Amino acid sequence: MMTVKRLGVVGSGIMGSGIAEVAAKAGIEVVLRSRQQHTADAMVASLEKSLAKQVGRGKLEEAEREAVLGRVRAVSDLGELADCDIVLESIVEDLATKKHLFNELDGIVKDTAILATNTSTLPVVEMAMETARPELVCGIHFFNPAPMMPLVEVVRAITTGDATVTTARGFAEMCGKNPVEVRDQAGFIVNALLFPYLNNAVRLYDAGVASRDDIDAAMQGGCNFPMGPLALLDLVGLDTSLAILEALYTEFKDPNYAPAPLLRRMVSADRLGRKSGAGFYDYQK
Repeated sequence: MMTVKRLGVVGSGIMGSGIAEVAAKAGIEVVLRSRQQHTADAMVASLEKSLAKQVGRGKLEEAEREAVLGRVRAVSDLGELADCDIVLESIVEDLATKKHLFNELDGIVKDTAILATNTSTLPVVEMAMETARPELVCGIHFFNPAPMMPLVEVVRAITTGDATVTTARGFAEMCGKNPVEVRDQAGFIVNALLFPYLNNAVRLYDAGVASRDDIDAAMQGGCNFPMGPLALLDLVGLDTSLAILEALYTEFKDPNYAPAPLLRRMVSADRLGRKSGAGFYDYQK
């Protein structure tokens, strides 16, 4: 197993900064890359804010906050990732975009580097085949929010080598996470089981079987879930949820994965959940 000393993170969203925080707390140097320097800097600012809250709550010492920040560097040039042991992408959930990125990274990083994707649904093998190192490509799927969620799905494509999986599992464990290994098929474990449930909740709501609040309250009170399905869709993002369901349906053609018409209409109306300020619930200030 390779010891991971330097991690590259590509992507400027919440997941990217969350993964950076988790890795930096584990003592790993992190190179955060976004296409523009100001968005890369914004990710570090988000990390600073998160760590400051933890210091304020007494969960983190000031010295450790400074040490964590000292391990994180924000860049805009992909070339800055050349010496990373693992480069983990967390960009837009679009296969063509990810394939292009993997092709670029393959010509930049060192020969021994692992290229990994944080995708929750898309086929890892298609990204692997954009490189000359398919045995060194895998999925390392953190869950949102990465600092809090204990699970990481380590995804083994048909091309992935045993040593790559061992290193990915070791990296997740270094970060204090519980890794599970899964074969490369749409949805992996969690989303393959979760999204039919979420999709059917939208259908139930659209059919007028119960109100939004009663559907969420029923699943919290009856199944002891921490949040109801409609609130969870808002947290995940309705556009992301639609993309996941479309990928699942494309692979399996199971009617449970066919996106509910209301979900499509809400995405068309830019009601994407918390990220847009409105979804099934209203988040406007």
